[in-house]
Amino acid sequence: MKNETEKHPWQKLLDNPWLLLALGVIVPFLSYTVWGWIELLMTKPALLP
Repeated sequence: MKNETEKHPWQKLLDNPWLLLALGVIVPFLSYTVWGWIELLMTKPALLP
């Protein structure tokens, strides 16, 4: 039987506030950056008069 004070590895990882802060900054930054690049690549060039 497991010791009652032993934590699951995921719980140890997600109990780290600095990791959560980094993930909270990096994940949105990367997702919006990728979204922006996809939008730029899919935009048609402007037709100049």
